[in-house]
Amino acid sequence: MAYKIKELFYSFQGEGAHAGRPAIFCRFAGCNLWTGREEDRATAICQFCDTDFWGMDGTYGGKYSADGLADQIMALWPGRPGEAEMASPYIIMTGGEPALQIDDELIQVLHQRGAIIAIETNGTLELPAGIDWICVSPKANTDIVVRSGDELKLVFPQINCHPEQFAHLDFKHFSLQPMDGPMIKQHTASVIAYCLEHPQWRVSLQTHKYAGVR
Repeated sequence: MAYKIKELFYSFQGEGAHAGRPAIFCRFAGCNLWTGREEDRATAICQFCDTDFWGMDGTYGGKYSADGLADQIMALWPGRPGEAEMASPYIIMTGGEPALQIDDELIQVLHQRGAIIAIETNGTLELPAGIDWICVSPKANTDIVVRSGDELKLVFPQINCHPEQFAHLDFKHFSLQPMDGPMIKQHTASVIAYCLEHPQWRVSLQTHKYAGVR
């Protein structure tokens, strides 16, 4: 299989339960809820996405085999003696929607190289076995088939998509994240108020944006 990749980069996880953790991001091209083209946003199922996943023109973007992609990913993990090799490479599969492409072969070759594999998915597609950290971010007007995992991270507020709809699902962590945009301050206040009233949920802020990094 040829994997279509928008970009690969090394940074830190800016949000959710692993905020602050160094990671290599593997951004797959394509999504099942929006084409990624601005002219299609108004008619998309998910209209608030803040990520460019259209095409393969980003850093290290292109088509890869499983081994080729794994080698390129691993080449981005720092190898300073006594430091980085003590920590297993942490790889975040994101998009777009990574569940459209990630498969058993890619999981196997990354695990053979000692990687820990995380995924950020909208939860509408079944996932292959072997992913080490599953984070589902539900979107309004979709059917969630991934109903268990490590973290459920809900962007808030969304019309017809409320935290109480998901609180009973089998996840270890529940994160509520304010929707970015011109009303970010109001949304952040609403998220904080909700989490204080419902302590099952934790506030998730996009700290990488505050820090000015990817």
